[in-house]
Amino acid sequence: MVAAGAHRPGPLKQQNKAHKGGKHSGSSQRRAGGRVPVKAQPRRRLRDLSRVDRRHQALQLRRQRKEAVLAEKRSLGSRDGPPHLVVLVPLHCRAAAHDTLCLLQSQDSAVVRVDEGRASGFALLCPRLKQRWRFVTAQAGDLHAVLDLAKVADSLLFILDPADGWDSAGEHCLSCLFAQGLPTYALAVPGGTDLPPKKRIDAKKKLAKAIEKRFPEAKLFPLNTEQESSLLLRHLATQKQRHLAFRDRRAHLLAYTAEFVPGQESHLVGTLKVSGFVRGQTLDVNSLVHIVGHGDFQMSQVDAPPDPLSLNPRVVKGQKRSQEMEVQDDSVNGSDEMEEDVKVLMKADPNKQESLQSEVVPDPMEGEQTWPTEEELQEAEASLKANRKVVKVPKGTSKYQAAWIVDDGEGGSEKDEDDEEDDIDDEMMEEAVSQEGESSEEEEEPTEEECETMTVSECLRDDQYDEKVEEDEQMLERYKQERMDEMFPDEVDTPRDVPARVRFQKYRGLKSFRTSPWDPKENLPRDYARIFQFQDFSRTRKHLFRQIEKEETEGASVGWYVTLHVCNVPVSVMESFKEGKPLVLFTLLPHEQKMSVLNFLVRRHPSNSEPVRAKEELIFHCGFRRFRASPLFSQHTSADKHKLERFLRPDAALVVTIYAPITFPPASVLLFKQRSNGMHDLIATGSLLSVDPDRIVIKRLVLSGHPFKIFAKMAVVRYMFFNREDVMWFKPVELRTKWGRRGHIKEPLGTHGHMKCHFDGQLKSQDTVLLNLYKRVFPKWTYDPHVPDPEPWVRSESTLPVQEVEME
Repeated sequence: MVAAGAHRPGPLKQQNKAHKGGKHSGSSQRRAGGRVPVKAQPRRRLRDLSRVDRRHQALQLRRQRKEAVLAEKRSLGSRDGPPHLVVLVPLHCRAAAHDTLCLLQSQDSAVVRVDEGRASGFALLCPRLKQRWRFVTAQAGDLHAVLDLAKVADSLLFILDPADGWDSAGEHCLSCLFAQGLPTYALAVPGGTDLPPKKRIDAKKKLAKAIEKRFPEAKLFPLNTEQESSLLLRHLATQKQRHLAFRDRRAHLLAYTAEFVPGQESHLVGTLKVSGFVRGQTLDVNSLVHIVGHGDFQMSQVDAPPDPLSLNPRVVKGQKRSQEMEVQDDSVNGSDEMEEDVKVLMKADPNKQESLQSEVVPDPMEGEQTWPTEEELQEAEASLKANRKVVKVPKGTSKYQAAWIVDDGEGGSEKDEDDEEDDIDDEMMEEAVSQEGESSEEEEEPTEEECETMTVSECLRDDQYDEKVEEDEQMLERYKQERMDEMFPDEVDTPRDVPARVRFQKYRGLKSFRTSPWDPKENLPRDYARIFQFQDFSRTRKHLFRQIEKEETEGASVGWYVTLHVCNVPVSVMESFKEGKPLVLFTLLPHEQKMSVLNFLVRRHPSNSEPVRAKEELIFHCGFRRFRASPLFSQHTSADKHKLERFLRPDAALVVTIYAPITFPPASVLLFKQRSNGMHDLIATGSLLSVDPDRIVIKRLVLSGHPFKIFAKMAVVRYMFFNREDVMWFKPVELRTKWGRRGHIKEPLGTHGHMKCHFDGQLKSQDTVLLNLYKRVFPKWTYDPHVPDPEPWVRSESTLPVQEVEME
């Protein structure tokens, strides 16, 4: 009888090896030769954790993340952290920002400190709640001020109109803020009691519907009483903070006070003493500082004055190790006592300080190999003598003047070999405009006898109206060129006055655009000798960010009130600060002052449909910088070569390439185009893709011809070239047709550019034969850090819809 119970194998039971599915490591283990990897033991330990241990581990990680969020909330606006910076942004011309400030100032048991010299800001100290706020109002219509304050703000308080919410200028401001990166925000509606009682409910429903699209799950805060303002303050203090990556990895501050000390050599340049609260990261005196809108500068020292917004001014607060900042015992008055209490925290070390050098100074003799020999010098002199010829000149003409006299047969035979010659097809519109200007100048001006004076009222001046008409005509021409490029991409007409082998001598043919090799170091322009390039950009970026996470830098900690001594600052910075514009400072990471080639991935903004050509001057807001440059547009693909786009496409993401200072991603980018009246239109938004000078941008030209006679697999093609030599020159380049046929040139026929071609199938009579030529292009060095302040934005009414443009 069989015994009850499960069978248990004995000690001699065969043990088979476990299947290692998905690792595919047999060959690598054999090559390793029995070596044990370093991380084998910790991985095995993690795998051997029991279920209870895994639960405990997940619980600990969750608890650590929760404690980090709570610590961040408690530090912001507390005694040890910086004041909670709230920026008021009115989104409507009727939004009552002044009433909001008055309500926020009327808090019980709160001390109000108005900013010196600026009525648009104040500080609010609540010792009972152990909180302190600083409120700053962005000037309505000043786009740069709104974007600069949003870069450093902890919270944005949008002031809405109770009836309409926001107007067109507010919509434009919101689009820019969303593209740059929106910090924590709140929505306030003051003045709701001004509406009639019957219309309040309808206005509230209409406003909630409009807000739902822009701000999903956002709460509206009515702001009419002190109790409602207290609820708003509590919401601002307790809501979760949003992080902007480009500012969290860099120390930054908003100037609370500033003082300019002129230099000894010139009164236009001096030392700027900027005081404010350190935010983001620890501030190192040896790093460079970027003043937004003004440039990069060095610091000489960092001081620690008394905190003007201290919750408990009688307490002596220790700052770091042995460095202590004593706050005055009496009230925060008396500038003499404050100056006595100022402590020097640190001074710049010239050996460790970052350099302001932004470009490499190229050596013109670096590419020179040997000095020319005597034989080469004699050959050069002989060639000069051979080129000399006898020309009849008037009496008294010098040799220099005689060299400029051209015979009748020589005129127009030579052309410059610049890169601009390759863009003849891109500059047709500008040439047409210049010819119109020249023809108008050539007209004879009437003499004074023929003229008579008349008094004409200003409203009847036609020249101002004609200027607008001329702008519309230019815009219409741009729309036509954009439509032509969309219908016939990259196609150009073969010139008849210049041989094609001369006109397109810098172009080459490729067997395959995707797989054919192209050396990224080949035929680089002179500007590439001025830029910096990383051996491995991603590795350098990871190393820098790892150092920031480990907090290895020493300096002024987050929350300290410090005074930065910024060297060699122009007096215009102080003048703009006195005018009420915000003064925002960011410290630079290593190498961020150096020039390189930056690539941005952008997408066209739906609010703007005007054609934007490549190499047009645009205004860039990249992270904490803003500058002007003329970019190249190219396709965003995973290949090693990227085709140039002549226009900014509305239906696809493109890569924008420019020369600019290095910035470590992530960083947002906004592209603006300046109108003739000084307004800035938002045309594209995106992010920083890479810092890579080796990214190859290829310009393609397509020469087209038409089949004249068609046989089985042969065809005679005309109108692609107009002489026999050009056909022989481009014979190795492969042909293709719009209907998918491929072929090559067999031989020329006659002397007028007809050619016999062989294809992989019979052509159709309505087909078109194409020949692709390629050339690498580089951006222009047009970087300009000065960006003029924009005029208050108004929606343009003169935009032409694309559907109305008719092609001739």
